[in-house]
Amino acid sequence: MRIRDDYRDELLELLKKDAYRNGEFKLSSGKTSEHYVNCKPVILNGKGLLMVCDMFLKHIEHDSKAVAGLTLGADPLVSGVTMRSYQFWHNVQSCYIVDGLIIRKEPKGHGTASQIEGPLPPKGTKITVLEDVVTTGGSSIKAVNVLRDAGYIVERVISIIDRQEGGEDAMKKAGLQLKSLFTLEDFR
Repeated sequence: MRIRDDYRDELLELLKKDAYRNGEFKLSSGKTSEHYVNCKPVILNGKGLLMVCDMFLKHIEHDSKAVAGLTLGADPLVSGVTMRSYQFWHNVQSCYIVDGLIIRKEPKGHGTASQIEGPLPPKGTKITVLEDVVTTGGSSIKAVNVLRDAGYIVERVISIIDRQEGGEDAMKKAGLQLKSLFTLEDFR
């Protein structure tokens, strides 16, 4: 089985149809924009999730042992990439199989009070963060900081769409590399 990474045109059309809206919108950052992107209708669809995850697999660092993301936007991405990595590599290159971690926005208030859910790798392990849409980079950086504070190495964030509103610069300042499948420019 080989990773199929030639979904670009088909995925872009699906995103344009089901994820992108033009109008006047208030974003989670508090800014207003004439462009709104909600990838959930695409990544909560089997075919859409398959295309995104296969394209993401090409950008995960080979020494990453897990992928992680802030709940809720990254939940399907983390699950999908984890499953696809197992499907592709369990018989041939198990070193490329990644586990998935979900990061709560706040530590849970009961039990272990954990903020990171999933099979925790040893401290010092490299983890790649996944994101649906990057605007200012705040959500991604929050996830990265939780992971770094827990003793993990994070150097890369992979997103479906970079809105090109400062997220990449913010990530560079945080010592991160942003890899995006698309930018907002692709939707114009």
